[in-house]
Amino acid sequence: MKRLIREPLLHFFLLGALLFGLYGELNRHGFNAPNEIVVTHGQVNVLQAQFQRLWQRPPTPQELQGLVDNWVREEILYREGLAMRLDRDDPVVRRRIEQKVEFIADSALPAAPTTEELQRWLDRHPNLYRVEPSYSLRQVYFDPARHVQLGADIAAAQRALVAGRSFAKDPTLLPGTLDGSAAQVAGVFGSAFADALRSLPMDTWQGPIQSAFGLHLVQLTARRDDRPASLADVRAEVERDLVHARTQDANTAFYDKLRANYTVRIEDSRLHASRPAG
Repeated sequence: MKRLIREPLLHFFLLGALLFGLYGELNRHGFNAPNEIVVTHGQVNVLQAQFQRLWQRPPTPQELQGLVDNWVREEILYREGLAMRLDRDDPVVRRRIEQKVEFIADSALPAAPTTEELQRWLDRHPNLYRVEPSYSLRQVYFDPARHVQLGADIAAAQRALVAGRSFAKDPTLLPGTLDGSAAQVAGVFGSAFADALRSLPMDTWQGPIQSAFGLHLVQLTARRDDRPASLADVRAEVERDLVHARTQDANTAFYDKLRANYTVRIEDSRLHASRPAG
């Protein structure tokens, strides 16, 4: 027995057991048993904050208890699902994890582009950003259903407009004057009406011009042709497109870096048998 007590190997095992027991006692609150779920103070705060953002008020004690109960239920079902390996070969789970990894990649994007970078992008893609034509016009509306001799009535109105005389006009909610882009004109009168303005003579009453509502006499007082946009015209659009392009490039580079760690082997004779990473 004395010899056994003096054995160094026994001392090593006893000391190891003592240290392991002491470490477990000191850290017993830091480890969860497989069937133990710990709802931390931080988790409760998260649930409370989510509720308050949704309902614009803090939860009642009963509601907070319900939130915790639901979280525990989800955690139990999640753990059981993992234990049954239900996460394997599930396209929904695969896609969700893929999205999370992409989100991590997106969060590492560089700062917002500078004015100089935006201008360089605009200079490289001028045809993507053009200011569309715009018009200033006056119009007189004719409802075909209200006229027996529509052509004669339009001609008489045109003579009155040229002479500066008043005449009876058909009732309408359409604006008598409009100053806006081709898209704005099309939004009010229709695309055919807006297209007709491209070749309409200036400063004279012309028509009749067909719209989505009827016929019109139109006086075009200003026409501004389409032109290349300046950065001040389209800064928001340029920044959106440049950030999107940078995001795509960053995601591609991120994937390529991950892809370099893998060799893909496709066991299907219709496709490449194997392809090395890179």
